[in-house]
Amino acid sequence: MTVAVESSYVVEGKGPPLFMVHGIGARKTSWAGLTQHLKDDFTCIAYDLRGHGDTPKGDGRFGLDELVADLEALRARLGIEKAHVIGHSLGGMIGPAYARAHPERVIALGLLSTAAFRTEDDSAKVRAVVAAMRKKGIGPVLQTLADRWFTEKFQTEHPERIEARKAQVVATDPEIFLNVFDIYAETEMSPWLHEVTAPSLVLTGELDGGCNPRLNRQIAEALPNSELVILDGLKHAILIEATERVAPPIRAFQTKHR
Repeated sequence: MTVAVESSYVVEGKGPPLFMVHGIGARKTSWAGLTQHLKDDFTCIAYDLRGHGDTPKGDGRFGLDELVADLEALRARLGIEKAHVIGHSLGGMIGPAYARAHPERVIALGLLSTAAFRTEDDSAKVRAVVAAMRKKGIGPVLQTLADRWFTEKFQTEHPERIEARKAQVVATDPEIFLNVFDIYAETEMSPWLHEVTAPSLVLTGELDGGCNPRLNRQIAEALPNSELVILDGLKHAILIEATERVAPPIRAFQTKHR
């Protein structure tokens, strides 16, 4: 039996509810910038995944099913009948999995900087990062992750933002961090994406190595009702590096499907 945890969350704004699901080693605060752009049109609900921030980690290891159950438990606790759901990275896997399990609860989806249809080479690269962290520890691999997440220009101009993101990772229980990285590495949505009927915005950065345009085009093609947006010149951390560019397509898509 899948046992949900009680997720820590924040609510801001007015209008249709919008659940915001963060990625590996991040926090509900990752959505603060985007919330400022969307709060006049949507009730933005950002929450910490289990074992992150102020949400308890539950008992033992967990998988995608548990993360879906946590979101459903939060929806029920808040008494929300239907909502928009957007997710970044791992959150972009939780959202579609939730919509597949609970189609009657989802108005529209946003899949941001996520992956499916990985080739063997794609999968091997992700697993190699996890293996390196297990062997060397998370700290020594942090700069490698930062280079994957942020453009060189942004790292040079905003070192404090990079350090803040690294600090989030360091503050995450290593077992939890590796657990969610395993979920991200091992989840393959391609066998079931065609079952997700909710209108879906698929959005990624042009230079995102692990969640690249090639994979996202396949994701958009697999989803029965989707739109694809590629943001040029960006890597993975689009919510931090370019909130002002992410917000307009999300607002337009979610508004169209209110």
